[in-house]
Amino acid sequence: MKVALVGAANSIHTARWVNGLLGRGIDVHLISAHERSPDVDRRAHWHALQRRAPLAYLASAHELAALLRAIAPDLVNAHYATGYGTLVRRSGFRPTLLSVWGSDVYDFPRRSLVHRWLLRRNLAAATAIASTSHCMARRVRVLRPDADVFVTPFGVDEHVFAPQAVARADDTIVIGTTKALARPYGIDVLIEAFALAARRLAPGVALRLEITGSGPDEQALRRQATRLGIESIVTFHGAVAHASIPRMLHRLDVFAALSRDESFGVAALEAGACGKPVVVSDAEGLAEVTLPGKTGLVVPREDVPAAADALVALAGDGELRASLGRAARAHVVEHYGWSRSLDRMIEAYRAVLARHTAGETQA
Repeated sequence: MKVALVGAANSIHTARWVNGLLGRGIDVHLISAHERSPDVDRRAHWHALQRRAPLAYLASAHELAALLRAIAPDLVNAHYATGYGTLVRRSGFRPTLLSVWGSDVYDFPRRSLVHRWLLRRNLAAATAIASTSHCMARRVRVLRPDADVFVTPFGVDEHVFAPQAVARADDTIVIGTTKALARPYGIDVLIEAFALAARRLAPGVALRLEITGSGPDEQALRRQATRLGIESIVTFHGAVAHASIPRMLHRLDVFAALSRDESFGVAALEAGACGKPVVVSDAEGLAEVTLPGKTGLVVPREDVPAAADALVALAGDGELRASLGRAARAHVVEHYGWSRSLDRMIEAYRAVLARHTAGETQA
């Protein structure tokens, strides 16, 4: 099977799909208006569009159409429904599987009626839609009720993300997160809940908070930690390469993700694969991948006291942390392993091709 994957070549998510599909024997042609990440396997055919994003989304349709005629793929898999979805729609190629990522479905249509109209056009033009989560698939069906939507979770390589014991110099309980430092991800809620939990823990139980990631809110979050008097027990590690995320997760006893909005909880799954219990908000994507009371604790969004209660419960109970962590690992391996995710994407490709062929035959 020959697939043209059109998307942001500088994204680790794109690189993982390309590399995984290559490993399954798919002939992958990566087409992008972004620079190619060094994480992309060099065996993939590389096609850089002459114009860069975002101009390319509107100005490179003819170039893409000519490129697709030369490549003659069996199908095009466009990643991200707005920018690259617009480009692929305007190229006129069929069949297409449009993979939605999150903000393209959750945030983009809220900006204006024009943004909503554009997203609807892109969804309507696709042969089928792929969504990383069931909750996002439901959002897609609100915008396009007749859509064929395949759920293709962005899974976790359970061999890379695996439990590993780390020696500690003391008995401090480390809580942490690996998220972008931006309002949707609720890092401010986590800091507030952590400060409350630190005040409520029994004497002799010490806490530390480790935040891995970068973003526009970093300075405000640092000031918040100072205002709450916890700056000495909060560490901002900054952004790290995706390959270093397992090492950062191994440092933790508890992983927390208190997002206000989340289309798919891949960070929580990565932590679970490492055997870490999680405390997550009830944002749709996080709640979907967490079994309450079994793989982690789920709290209402922006509920600082409830989040602090969950952190206190886990910080004070090593057996509970261990049992939730074991269950989290088993849950990820069974339902969200990377091999299973590739199976689902390839199944979606085959279904799209079959339906397209059937439609041509009927025509």
